[in-house]
Amino acid sequence: MSGALTIPPKVVVFSANTHRPSKARFLATAIVEEVTVITPLDVRFFDLADAGPGVGAFTRAELPPQALEIVEAIESADALIVSAPVHKGSYPGLFKHLIDFVDLTTLINKPVLLAAKGGGTRHALVIEHQLRPLFGFFLAMTVPTAVYASDADFSDHVIVDPVLKERIRIAASQFAVLLKTYERHFVTAAV
Repeated sequence: MSGALTIPPKVVVFSANTHRPSKARFLATAIVEEVTVITPLDVRFFDLADAGPGVGAFTRAELPPQALEIVEAIESADALIVSAPVHKGSYPGLFKHLIDFVDLTTLINKPVLLAAKGGGTRHALVIEHQLRPLFGFFLAMTVPTAVYASDADFSDHVIVDPVLKERIRIAASQFAVLLKTYERHFVTAAV
């Protein structure tokens, strides 16, 4: 398309942490940094903590404004990077509760990179057994390579494990390919 202006895709990074600092958020940030080496992004970060104490609402109309902002940002994004801490073998219940307010049609074909951070390796399958089916329900396009990190992979909130760094690089490159595949959605005519 001659004379076209490419607009970076709007990517929402949603970390399901309820406190800060959080290794799940540091993991998400490391993923974003790797993706931006490959392709430009228009990124907005949200933590579950940003939703506020009213996230336990029974209806979308009852959500506090900050929680509704997260839901609407997820719905309007071109792609998502989701990172969840793992507690007792699962992602946080409030994370799932907030995702339950996302409109069913807004994630169809949306690229989603999945990540999780647990205390040890015994939680590593949470992505395949819980996060991937959740976003599969929404018909999202999840990146084939997911990223799981444990406490041992970090030192002072910095990723030090070379295997994890390589997995992030692979997942980021796959995410970039999905974004490129859907680039036609981000191209507008030159002004």
